[in-house]
Amino acid sequence: MKGKVYGYIRVSTKEQNEDRQRIAMREYGVPEENVYLDKQSGKNFDRPGYQGLMNVLQENDTFVIKSIDRLGRNFDEILKQWRIITMEKKAGIIVLDMPILNTGLQHDLLGKVIAEMMLTLMSYMAETERQNIRQRQAEGIAAAREKGVHLGRKPKEIPKEFETVKALWEEGVYSATAAAKKLGVDFHTFKRWVNKK
Repeated sequence: MKGKVYGYIRVSTKEQNEDRQRIAMREYGVPEENVYLDKQSGKNFDRPGYQGLMNVLQENDTFVIKSIDRLGRNFDEILKQWRIITMEKKAGIIVLDMPILNTGLQHDLLGKVIAEMMLTLMSYMAETERQNIRQRQAEGIAAAREKGVHLGRKPKEIPKEFETVKALWEEGVYSATAAAKKLGVDFHTFKRWVNKK
């Protein structure tokens, strides 16, 4: 028995446009009312659209996404969700940009195994790349420090009116919070300046 077809769309911010993904869903034949959308980061799966789709997804249904990165960024979590969808819920997955990952219900067991292997390989490659990026960053920071390059934000310069505001604070005219606000900085910055002078 064939189930329903659902689509999942994700963009990272509210400003990003999801039209490209919507067009792909329509072209695949996903009914508009079965498309779930999230406008937030893919760092985890605690997203209202995704959770809503997972609540309605049942055995023999099909879960359609434009590309694997629309599902999420964390490949360990993607693997976990992939197994929940295909093994626990017994639904198929269609990745429009990468058909080799498809575990549509018409596929045999071998097709599902190959898709799982490909996803695992991609996960390994992504994790290796993340480690390489972290290593390159650490090496770059070490090299910059060796050259005496200051890293991080430049400290804010103390404004001319600081002494006047500080005197009013010392007299009790301003609280530390009010004095900081008057100078356009936060409470901690104001206290640091007071301790420095």
